[in-house]
Amino acid sequence: VGEMTRALQTILVSSEEARRLNGEVFSIDWTPAGANRQGFTKRVPIGTVLAITPFNYPINLACHKIGPAMAVGNSILLKPAEKTPLSSVLLAQLILEAGYPPEAFSMIQCYGPQAQKLVTDPRIAMLSFTGSSSVGWMLKGIAGHKKVVLELGGNAGVIVHNDADLAQAVEQTVAGSFANAGQNCISVQRVLVQREIFEDFTDHFLAGVRALKVGDPRDPQTDIGPLISMRDAERVERWVNEAQQAGATLLHGGPRQGTLVQPTVLTQITSDMKVACEEVFAPVVTLSPYDTWEDAIAIINDSQYGLQAGLFTNDMKRIMDAWERIEVGGLHVNSNSTFRVDHMPYGGIKASGVGREGVKYAIEDMTDLRLMVVNLG
Repeated sequence: VGEMTRALQTILVSSEEARRLNGEVFSIDWTPAGANRQGFTKRVPIGTVLAITPFNYPINLACHKIGPAMAVGNSILLKPAEKTPLSSVLLAQLILEAGYPPEAFSMIQCYGPQAQKLVTDPRIAMLSFTGSSSVGWMLKGIAGHKKVVLELGGNAGVIVHNDADLAQAVEQTVAGSFANAGQNCISVQRVLVQREIFEDFTDHFLAGVRALKVGDPRDPQTDIGPLISMRDAERVERWVNEAQQAGATLLHGGPRQGTLVQPTVLTQITSDMKVACEEVFAPVVTLSPYDTWEDAIAIINDSQYGLQAGLFTNDMKRIMDAWERIEVGGLHVNSNSTFRVDHMPYGGIKASGVGREGVKYAIEDMTDLRLMVVNLG
């Protein structure tokens, strides 16, 4: 229900941005060679956009590509995740029923290796991919001359400093760690807490985790449902066991039941454990104390990823310092890393991708800037 609400907002924002495809009029005569000339720019459709979308939000993340492409008049080829094909069929039917030209919209259901043929096809003007870092960067490497936008993974960190509103920080980090069973590229995975409040924060955090209900996602009371596949659930179980064998302490968790993974909280982790340095994409979070502000910045930046981060503090100097130095595409203050609304610029740096989504910003990538200079002499 929440995803459908957001998908509607994404399409509505796209329809609004379609009215704002403005160009620019500017002077050329800043240098003698430009005398008696006037410059104009406009944005023109880039061509056919190949949209490859993931399983975790199969409708809204597709709309983040389809809506901006429609707003500028591009043709679209949608390749949904093979794990969630049916909702995409219904979405495709809605697009055609709404009147978008059938020759300008196509959807293909196929497995990843087959989709690589689409990525290398020179008739595709742009690849917009949301998915894992390993697949995304591989596709960029074979894409040729086409434009590529990648929205990839993360292992988002959140800093909780000693001047934070503790209740707010606990509530936000519990929610951000376990929403959608942690199957979210901006899910809270690493929580860094200033040492003097670490014990108090941990006690309250674990109380919040114990209150979560695990079970059937069709039950409105359920907080955490199953992972997408048995293979993923077994991988998560293996990573948690590896961390414990390497010295991590399990504060909360339990045996896996099929694809259901219990909300898992680990501490005494090291930066080389997979639960810390890789993207878990599951209801698993680590809690670690830090001593100084400099330590917190260093730990949160010690990651191959740079998608989003959270910060809880009321010190404006620290907030501005974090915005300057934390290496992510988006920093959320007194909020968890999982926050996203559909018109804000969204994307990462380092292994987390290149380019930005959010309708206005996706439109910039899905258009070419065309210049005209008129000689008035």
